[in-house]
Amino acid sequence: MSETTQTLTESAEAMPRGVSLWQDAWVRLRKNKLAMIGLGILGFVIVICVLAPWIMPYGYEEQDLRLGASAPSAAHWLGTDTFGRDLLTRIVYGGRVSLMVGFIATAVALLVGVSYGAIAGYVGGRVDAIMMRLVDIFYALPFMIFIILLMVVFGRNLFLLFLAIGAVEWLTMARIVRGQVQSLRQQEFVEAAISLGLPPTAIIFRHVIPNVLGPVVVYTTLTIPQVMLLEAFLSFLGLGIQPPMSSWGLLISYGVESMEEYPWLLIFPGLALSLTLFSLNFLGDGLRDAFDPKASKD
Repeated sequence: MSETTQTLTESAEAMPRGVSLWQDAWVRLRKNKLAMIGLGILGFVIVICVLAPWIMPYGYEEQDLRLGASAPSAAHWLGTDTFGRDLLTRIVYGGRVSLMVGFIATAVALLVGVSYGAIAGYVGGRVDAIMMRLVDIFYALPFMIFIILLMVVFGRNLFLLFLAIGAVEWLTMARIVRGQVQSLRQQEFVEAAISLGLPPTAIIFRHVIPNVLGPVVVYTTLTIPQVMLLEAFLSFLGLGIQPPMSSWGLLISYGVESMEEYPWLLIFPGLALSLTLFSLNFLGDGLRDAFDPKASKD
């Protein structure tokens, strides 16, 4: 090997390797202690809820009327409810429902909001104006009343709850994605795709949307707590999850009714919901900082 070739090889090896946006964001995220704590707690809660049928010593409908509402003990770590059901088991199974509502309803909001906002931002012009005026009209509607009417007219169905909450939460996502797409549609890679003759749908879903996933991921982690709180509020009003199923909102509703006599029925479900929401918010804040293009590199 000649000296020139060897020198070029050594220079290439000495050059720092480039990192992708996702790799750089992960490095930033790992430096955020609160975000990593939130990620760890959220992962722990999800694992416990998923494994509930195999690790919980009691069934979520299993009753022992002789116990009634008993305080925490060695047999029942968080006590029992008024029907003698193990509260820890009810909380874990309620977490399965609350998390499922949060993730699935958010997925519905993402599917609608990202597609709608990307189309409006890419096409622009009159189409964009009409689509965004529809969003403004939807924003003006009292969506809480809309959800309540859906639940009253069509019944208290879990799948309908997913769709109803998802139909509320997509509007802000559409606006965020539209703004990002408008800033991307004049970029060189979009013009190159157009020059190659790709159809608009392929450009939008294969080239444009993947480049706005950073803000989408951040907003997703902030939407899930909103959805879970909305489900908890509906269940508190008696319009969400129905017995024998349970969710954190429904358990909190039961706890409020007997908080003076049996305070643990309110305290422990409230702590489970609060801890999960704090974890999601810490993770969302950390992701927002990690994907911030204005943040200085170390």
